[in-house]
Amino acid sequence: MKERITEASIALFEQKGFSATSIQDIADAVGATKGTFYYYFKSKEQLLMDIHLEYISELLRRQEAILGDDRLSNRGKLHAVIELLILDIGKNGPSGRVFFREIRHLAKENVRMITEERDRFRLNIEGIIRNGMESGEFKDGLRADMVAFAVLGISNYSYNWFHPEGEVKPAELAALYSDLVLDGIRTRN
Repeated sequence: MKERITEASIALFEQKGFSATSIQDIADAVGATKGTFYYYFKSKEQLLMDIHLEYISELLRRQEAILGDDRLSNRGKLHAVIELLILDIGKNGPSGRVFFREIRHLAKENVRMITEERDRFRLNIEGIIRNGMESGEFKDGLRADMVAFAVLGISNYSYNWFHPEGEVKPAELAALYSDLVLDGIRTRN
C-alpha cells in the first residue's frame, strides 16, 4: 500500500502540484482512508521527502556505477551520465518533475539534505571533467564547475518539455547533448 500511495501521490503532485493536492485526494486515488495514509506517512511533507530521497538516491547509485566502470574513458563517463539523465525522463519523468518543482515545499532541514545529495551528483560530474583535463581528453583551463552546471542545466530542463515517445528518442537526444558538450570541451588536434 505504501508504494501505491507514493505512486498516486507522484501523479497527483505532477498534475495538481503539492499544495493543491490534499491527503484526501491521495487517499481517494488509492481507495483508502486518511488513516491508511497516516499509517505509512506522518505528513504529506514526509511523503514528499521520501519521494525526493528515493529519486536522488537512485540517480546517485546509477551514476556511481558509471563512475566505477574502468572500461569507460572520461568522455564515455560523461556521455553515460548525460544518457542516464535523459533516459530517466522516460523511466521516471513524473518523479523527476516532482523532484525539481516541489522541493520548495520541503522543510529547510530536508531541503538541505536533498541539496547535499544533488551537490554530490554535480560534484561527481565535476570530477569527470577534472579527470578528463588531467588525462588530456578535455582541454585545459575549463571551469569544471560551470561545465557540470551546463550538463545538468540542459539535461534537467529537458524534464519540462521532452516526450520520450515523441519524434526524438531518448538515446538520440542524449547523443545530441553529449556531442554538444563533448565537442565543446575536447582537446583539439
